[in-house]
Order: sequence, then structure tokens, then C-alpha cells
Amino acid sequence: MRLSDEEGRAVRAAMAGELRLLEPAVRASPEAVTELLDPEFTEFGASGRRYDRVSVLAVTSAVEDDDPGPDVSDLSGSLLAPDLVHLTYVTERNGTLFRRSSLWRRTGEQWRLYFHQGTPAGPARGAPEYPADTPGGAA
Repeated sequence: MRLSDEEGRAVRAAMAGELRLLEPAVRASPEAVTELLDPEFTEFGASGRRYDRVSVLAVTSAVEDDDPGPDVSDLSGSLLAPDLVHLTYVTERNGTLFRRSSLWRRTGEQWRLYFHQGTPAGPARGAPEYPADTPGGAA
């Protein structure tokens, strides 16, 4: 499906913001993260915990800015409404895959992350088996 110019700009802006949020130097800066998060931001983390804007700032500011961050693949997006973009992608970190879904909302001219969810998706190809998928593994 081919996006219109406006749809393409919206999706590209959301993708750029998402990728910025994965950069360790950005994550280590509360000011940079605050600029990219909607005031009503909510996240359901891969751990199952629920985060709001304040609690996610505490987590992201603890990241070392020389940490390489996750590998990202299969990034795609679609415009759901004039000011709302849905992104999906996969990250791999330490041999584990995570499926991710984000909603980006435009306020004025700025795109900000409104909602994010990360879901563990098992081991990366060639990585040891994901513990939750083995008999007696972690739940």
C-alpha cells in the first residue's frame, strides 16, 4: 500500500521519534525523553509493569549513554487518524526478541509517544531457548 505524502510524512516523523527514543544518549537525557513523550504517555513494559511519563523517566535516565541499545527490525507504521500513527517493530537484545507497538500523537506540529507496549517474543535465531517456553521455565 502506497502512502500519500501527508501519511508518509506522519509515519516517518513517528519512526524518527521512536528510533531517537531507543538511542542510549537520548534515553540518558530526561530533557530529551520528556520532549518525545506525550503528557498522557502510558507504557505496558515487557515485564508487565505499567509506566507513566514520570516513572519511565526514572527508568530511562538510569541507562548508560554508551550502552549500544537494541537492534531494531521490521519497523512499519500506518496513519490511523490525521494526528495518530501506529508503529510496530521488533527489537533484539541479549538474545531475546521483543515485539513492540507504539502510538504517536501529534499536538500542534510535534509528534510525541502516547502509548507503547513491549511483549517478549522468544529467543533470537541461534540464541538459547527462551526460559518461559521450556517445561519448568519462568512464567
